[in-house]
Amino acid sequence: MRRAGPTNSILDVAGLTVGHAHDRRLGSGVSVVIADRPSIAAVHVMGGAPGTRDTDLLAPEETVERVDALVLSGGSAFGLDAASGVQAWLRARGRGFAVGGVQVPIVPAAILFDLLNGGDKEWGRWPPYRDLGLAAAEDADDSPFPLGTIGAGYGCTTADLIGGLGSASQVTASGHTVAALVAVNAVGSATIGDSGRFWAAAHEIGDEFGGLGLPDPLPDDALEPKLKGAARTTGANTTIAVLATDAVLTKAQAKRLAIQAHDGFARALWPAHTPLDGDLVFALATEEKPLGDPLADLVGLGIAAADVMARAIARGVHAARPKPYDTLPIWEDLWEDGPSTPRLVL
Repeated sequence: MRRAGPTNSILDVAGLTVGHAHDRRLGSGVSVVIADRPSIAAVHVMGGAPGTRDTDLLAPEETVERVDALVLSGGSAFGLDAASGVQAWLRARGRGFAVGGVQVPIVPAAILFDLLNGGDKEWGRWPPYRDLGLAAAEDADDSPFPLGTIGAGYGCTTADLIGGLGSASQVTASGHTVAALVAVNAVGSATIGDSGRFWAAAHEIGDEFGGLGLPDPLPDDALEPKLKGAARTTGANTTIAVLATDAVLTKAQAKRLAIQAHDGFARALWPAHTPLDGDLVFALATEEKPLGDPLADLVGLGIAAADVMARAIARGVHAARPKPYDTLPIWEDLWEDGPSTPRLVL
């Protein structure tokens, strides 16, 4: 039987802290996952419009095997500055890859496009993301954090609802923990037609995103793709995520988990992986618990990776909260008598 970890978040993976920072006026933010010690990492990109920093070094054949932190940021290409703030925070603490007598913190990053969400983007000469990255790193700890409108999820939208930051975890049959942290800014929709029910409903544990299940029968418009208005602008979307586990993995094995975690995108969003999304998954292994059976346990980790990613995406949208300049509703506002009554307000 599937079960979530104690916090049902990426914090259930031993050896990680998480921090967030956002600017309400800007309508954007940053989330960071910091490893207590350098950890194995890989990445897999399936969207057609990604924005990244230092992802080439995560390929299995490259020299650097471990990272100090991973950054998810709003701000499109401007948001890549967030990694510099996290890097500065880590360097001040003596963290980094040793090159002679110099320590270089390894901080890969991915960004999403939230520049058209109604926030004030007139920031002057210098974008604010380096400072937001530093603030997110300073905020990082192992305390439970809210989902939805926070950190990198602060400015997120989907085709028909406000998006947000989601997280979920699962303990596998082998005793390993797998968890996801995801900023949901998709060109598509997390809900089915006009039903308000989540595509990820088959993966829900309890009522973690409303407990409404799948519609029966499916609405006539279920498979009619809903696309964000900004879909006409290349790169104006993107769902970016960190998939983490406490298993001892190689970079190649972590890469396989990143690939399988993308199945969670396809199960929770319709459509996903379009030419207009920069959909990306980082995989991070904190190496706390060896694999008992290298093949069977890895299969179980991959199944859990897709599962937690789908749940985290739905949770991020479900938990979104309104901002004064929003141009879309939040999920909760679509329900006439609250989320227990599956009837949309038209």
